[in-house]
Amino acid sequence: MSNSHLFLKPGFIKVPLQNGVGRYVGQLQRVVLKFCKSSGSSRGMREFIEADLVDFAKNNPGIVVYLKPRRHRTAIIKAEYLNGDIQWLNCRNFTKDEITKWIDLLKTQQKNSTGMRIRKLWHTDNPSIQGPWTPFTFKDPKLNLAKFPDEELSTPDHLNRTSQDELVELFKQQKLEELEKCENVERINATN
Repeated sequence: MSNSHLFLKPGFIKVPLQNGVGRYVGQLQRVVLKFCKSSGSSRGMREFIEADLVDFAKNNPGIVVYLKPRRHRTAIIKAEYLNGDIQWLNCRNFTKDEITKWIDLLKTQQKNSTGMRIRKLWHTDNPSIQGPWTPFTFKDPKLNLAKFPDEELSTPDHLNRTSQDELVELFKQQKLEELEKCENVERINATN
């Protein structure tokens, strides 16, 4: 482990859990577009504001857009996220298309606390190489390609059995194995 983590502020990840269960909540809260009205390096930002800003605001009602004209300064996009993180993007000499792509990227990404040493409430010396468990980890892969309703999958053989049925079946198998062991012991004793 390097000592680079000593210079980073410690903190915990503050993201909404289960984002997308029920509905997706966009993480971008506010966009501030800073630009100069006369500078040549802000031309792409001014073109974006004139041509595409109204459409962007209509298509994304959950994102607040502020315009901040500044004299003799380079164009900047400031993105603020729901977890309190702020990201700055210098847009010097960017074209209108580049600014559109960057704003779309800022809108779709979920900003984690980069520049922060992430602390966990647990530690292990042997981390898992299998990855996190999901509800689909041990499911049959043919369910991915099935068109529902499917006659083959709706037969009783493929329905989930209860735990009680599983235990009864295990008990029967154990009894059969015990009987076979007893019969084998009797045969060995009879031959001696």
